[in-house]
Amino acid sequence: MTDLLVRLFIKNSADVGDPAVRQQYGLLGSGVGIAVNVLLFAAKFFAGLITGSVAVTADAFNNLSDAGSSVVTLIGFRLSGQKPDKDHPFGHGRIEYISGLFVAMAILLMGFELARDAVSQILHPSAVDFSLLSAVILALSIAAKLFLCHFNRTLGSRINSVSMQATSADSMGDAIATSAVLAGSLIGRFFEINIDGWLGVCVALVILRAGWEAARDTITPLLGTTPDPELVHNIAETVLAHPEVIGIHDLVVHDYGPGRVMISLHAEVNANGDILPLHDAIDNIERELAAKFNCAAVIHMDPVECDDAKTNDMRQKVACLAAAIDPGITIHDFRMVTGPSHTNLIFDMVLPMDSRLSPKEARDSMEKAVSVLEGPCFAVITVDRPMV
Repeated sequence: MTDLLVRLFIKNSADVGDPAVRQQYGLLGSGVGIAVNVLLFAAKFFAGLITGSVAVTADAFNNLSDAGSSVVTLIGFRLSGQKPDKDHPFGHGRIEYISGLFVAMAILLMGFELARDAVSQILHPSAVDFSLLSAVILALSIAAKLFLCHFNRTLGSRINSVSMQATSADSMGDAIATSAVLAGSLIGRFFEINIDGWLGVCVALVILRAGWEAARDTITPLLGTTPDPELVHNIAETVLAHPEVIGIHDLVVHDYGPGRVMISLHAEVNANGDILPLHDAIDNIERELAAKFNCAAVIHMDPVECDDAKTNDMRQKVACLAAAIDPGITIHDFRMVTGPSHTNLIFDMVLPMDSRLSPKEARDSMEKAVSVLEGPCFAVITVDRPMV
């Protein structure tokens, strides 16, 4: 069914790197979600009316909130697909995250409202009538939600969409919640035990959890998060495959929304090399990154001394000292400036985020370690934090 819908409604569906194709996937997922959830809301609301079940009614409004979420997601995909303009040179891709945040807030609000009604049912219970029709509706709803779970997970995997993956997880949670409601109806019918209010609380908790997870998954990329390690590895591998590049550092993946990425990094080259061929090589690497990863790429060329044995030896000694302080510390942009009375060792030191040391403690320890080297030597250190 999923492949059939994709073939019918998405042109060039295999070209998921194209923002226009990605937008079509988002619109398809949202459209199917709206249609299915509106039908489920109408059916379950009717079932809730004829049975008087607060749990069934809660589940119905959960589907209505899902339909509203799909509407917001649809609008988000539409707006995020706008082309860059003078006020937004990197496009509007982050609108998808913002729309997801609005969806999360709506889900949380609905969860609190339903929890309140369910608690009221527990404190002041009322009889719940069993209906074969409502049981059939709930069973069909479970099947529909399992379909939406698979559908959104498949589409989300193809276009690497956090919001669609979250929708998939929400659909699975809905299927579990509806199963609980159906089980409660059957228990009430055959064992005459009224657990409707308690099941309503369970449904509300499932909704609140889905809202919290959706909020977390949309706030994280808005705040900025570390990129996919596999992407980082592939970028580094691509750059270092060129013989002109000795090493790389300060790699940053700038996320401006799904499918809108800019890469910046520093590439170390031989300071004694011919500047024009080196510059041409860097330009070629930028174009290769842009084509391979569908991104914008900017590379800063860092000249490093490779032919001076004394500098190379001192760089190695300093790197060993840094590793002794914290195995995760690395150094780059190493230079030696020798004077009549002492030698300055100038370098950047990258301190891991999970290091037990503060930047000041790491700098002080490094300065003390360098001071015992022959020279005498003084360290001029810039402490960095890793961006990947």
